[in-house]
Amino acid sequence: MSYWGATVITNLLSSVPVFGQDLVELIWGGFSVSNATLNRFFSLHYLLPFVLAALVVAHLIALHVHGSNNPNGVSSNGDRYAMHPFYTFKDLVTIFFFFLVLSIIVFYFPNLMGHVDNYVVANPMSTPASIVPEWYTIRYHAWE
Repeated sequence: MSYWGATVITNLLSSVPVFGQDLVELIWGGFSVSNATLNRFFSLHYLLPFVLAALVVAHLIALHVHGSNNPNGVSSNGDRYAMHPFYTFKDLVTIFFFFLVLSIIVFYFPNLMGHVDNYVVANPMSTPASIVPEWYTIRYHAWE
């Protein structure tokens, strides 16, 4: 969409004492935001949901294997339901329902949650009109 977002977000790292500017240049892949930076951000935003999904699966496996515990450490296994097959089945039904809804959105309504600006080619010389500094909007609305 724009080089502006990558510049602003990565420049936040320049506030780190001593090696902040070096860290910014490392993330940029040079001395300014370039195509390499945008490729890195795209890769990060593509892979992050898969990493989060893997963490959710790992959490569910740990919960199903060890069960949940109480902070007092009192173990009363006599009046508990087994985690498997009851909660495993419930979790699988929920996951399959989620994938059904996700598949309908992806295959039949792919642009449902999209925005027109996502199809504009990135241009380092122009900032989209929707990006306005916060102080400008506050000042502008204060005078109305």
